[in-house]
Amino acid sequence: MTLTPHSKQCRFCGSGLSRTFCDLGMSPLSNAYVKADALERMERFYPLHAYVCESCLLVQLQEFASPEHIFDGYAYFSSYSESWLRHCRAYTDYMIERFSLGREHQVVEIASNDGYLLKYFKAHDIPVLGIEPAENVARVAQEQGIKTLVKFFGAETADGLAATGTRADLLLGNNVLAHVPDINDFVRGLKILLKPNGVITMEFPHLLRMIEENQFDTIYHEHFSYFSFQTVERVFAHHGLSLFDVEEFTTHGGSIRIFAQHPETGKCAVGSRVAAMRDKEAAFGIDRLETYAGFAEQARQTKYALLDFLIGAKRAKKTVVGYGAPAKGNTLLNYCGIRTDFLDYTVDRSPHKQGTYLPGTRIPVFAPEKLAETRPDYVLILPWNLKGEIIDQMSYVREWGAKFVIPIPHVEVIA
Repeated sequence: MTLTPHSKQCRFCGSGLSRTFCDLGMSPLSNAYVKADALERMERFYPLHAYVCESCLLVQLQEFASPEHIFDGYAYFSSYSESWLRHCRAYTDYMIERFSLGREHQVVEIASNDGYLLKYFKAHDIPVLGIEPAENVARVAQEQGIKTLVKFFGAETADGLAATGTRADLLLGNNVLAHVPDINDFVRGLKILLKPNGVITMEFPHLLRMIEENQFDTIYHEHFSYFSFQTVERVFAHHGLSLFDVEEFTTHGGSIRIFAQHPETGKCAVGSRVAAMRDKEAAFGIDRLETYAGFAEQARQTKYALLDFLIGAKRAKKTVVGYGAPAKGNTLLNYCGIRTDFLDYTVDRSPHKQGTYLPGTRIPVFAPEKLAETRPDYVLILPWNLKGEIIDQMSYVREWGAKFVIPIPHVEVIA
């Protein structure tokens, strides 16, 4: 199903949208990997145009493709990043210790993917429930014994669970807020599903870091919204949830984890990091429209620099391939017009992506062993947020003199 917006309105406050944050042209869905038997078929391209609401400062895309279409046969599986799994194990231990979680408590994860995180709580005999809209991904979790409900989350799903006696002591979501087209319905559902003394944690890329680090490639159609702490605090407060803590992480290029509770029954005191984050964002200018004005030019300059590098490499008869097939990489490649004339192929550890072609650019995806077979001169790391992990894993390419290329925040060649 394709949705055609009749008017540009903020998905939170309803104000009209007219101020551009970043226009990346036309692009296909970033997780719509193309199978070999579909190479001759047409792909749908949609405007990849982010706006900033002048009233509430929520950065957002319009909804052109429905969530049902986006998550049908979803290709992203969380379990293929070792550093992300370490992050999730540490989160589990921290939550158990901080909130004294045990067998009598209920942990619910929204957008639980393939059970990558809930398995750690399950190992402690803590009851878990995953809510995951992508049936093919949820099936992997179910096969591991992770109870998973295949549904989109919102007030209706929360009401249904609450009516059967299921409510959460710990209600969590990692990198899901951005994927929600109806943010008001989603947060309303959080309020319903949370026990009176329960705690919510949500992790998502921080808009401040996105602007500061030139992370324009994190804009893609599966991400409907991009949040500052200021804006997410306003959204949660509107639906009767108060934020009592916030933490910063390097994951996904710079993320924050917010902690929320019912203000009328929650027992957690508001920590000093809340005021510190408000001050940090204010000092950066996150509450001023002019702060958002230069982002599009940053993206253009990165495009020029990357194309300059690739043209120079090709003229010097060098071979360039990619590492990874992440959604952000598909935004980068489509925006820059990079196809097999510049990038021979890319590799990815996920077997769910191997043997497919990248959306729009039709660059083939192979297993990582392809690198040793072809011995390229340069490896362009598309999931740049995992560059340390990838460079360690792929260090053997230096045996034949290959170098790594990092595109964000600026083009960098690492020998």
